[in-house]
Amino acid sequence: MPPRGSLVPVFDQLHWPLRLERRQKPSAAMRICSSPLAALAMLATGLLVFAALGKDPVAAFRVFFVEPLNSTYGVGELLLKATPLMLCALGLAVSYRANVWNIGAEGQLTLGAITGGGVGLFFGPALGHWGQPAVLSAGVLGGMAWAAIPALLRSRFRTSEIFVSLMLVYIAQLLLSYLVHGPWRDPAGQNFPQSQPLSDSVLLPSLLQGTRVNVGFIIALVLALLSWWFGTTTAAGFRMRVGGLAPAAAAYAGISERRNIWLAMMISGGAAGLAGVCEVAGPIGMLQPVVSPGYGFAAIIVAFVGRLHPLGVVLASLLMSALYLGGESAQMELQLPASVSGLFQGGLLFYLLAAELFIGFRLRRAHRLPSAAPAGGGGA
Repeated sequence: MPPRGSLVPVFDQLHWPLRLERRQKPSAAMRICSSPLAALAMLATGLLVFAALGKDPVAAFRVFFVEPLNSTYGVGELLLKATPLMLCALGLAVSYRANVWNIGAEGQLTLGAITGGGVGLFFGPALGHWGQPAVLSAGVLGGMAWAAIPALLRSRFRTSEIFVSLMLVYIAQLLLSYLVHGPWRDPAGQNFPQSQPLSDSVLLPSLLQGTRVNVGFIIALVLALLSWWFGTTTAAGFRMRVGGLAPAAAAYAGISERRNIWLAMMISGGAAGLAGVCEVAGPIGMLQPVVSPGYGFAAIIVAFVGRLHPLGVVLASLLMSALYLGGESAQMELQLPASVSGLFQGGLLFYLLAAELFIGFRLRRAHRLPSAAPAGGGGA
């Protein structure tokens, strides 16, 4: 394989009509427009995919994006699915701004469901009016405890929090499976792998009559406001931003990298744990082998589509929730596979990464150099 530097003349000889030119400073307009452009490109690609599958693109678009939201129940489902996405993505956005790459929100969500669900199962009826706060607090602490493992290994032994947090996802899921198949299985559940239903005293109250959306959505909106306040007005938020943008300058200023790591992981882990317990104490109402269809992983896309800003995360979570609903509707009405929702999610991330390129670069027309005269040429 030729050295990396030797590839430059090769690309120069291809005579591309356009070339990338680095901007003198990042484009503020592209920073704002990159996410909407990625969403529009994703929708356009979806229409082409529907046509390639032999479906009427307009009718398929209506089934995917319009029909799931044409009723109060559909709007409630949109808000319900947006809740765990929003909670996880808000925590991840804080972590990513500090340059701490927590990829294990799915596992922290699962641990939050286990700890919060466990408190609800064994202590719920005895807690009375304190049942809901106790269950929610247990979920937050469970997510934080699971996030503390990669935080400790990163701050103490310089291990990669990316790999550690990701591997812990599968351990958390196996732990949940063991509990609902074993010691926490409902003896009256006809041998189904599930726990006993949680008592009514710990279940989250509904927001809209006739829907499944609960106060977890209000909690997510309050957390978005707190995230904005933390990032813009507190000294800790400022230190985390500096540590993420300029680690060398942060070290010179005496900002503790270890403190930033722990704070970022605790915030993101606690938010993911809260998302998990909101699922168990909300629409599910019990522990079962799967409490999330991948909200923790999808929240990574939500965080970046939302530009790591609380308001952007709120809007991006609603978009991602619509993709989940559209995928379910397409399965039932268009007989499309379940992977169609993942296709839209992957396309959204792909176009977002492509749009990110033009924040720092622009396209310019390539100017061809005049061809050199042949050596030894002469007249007759």
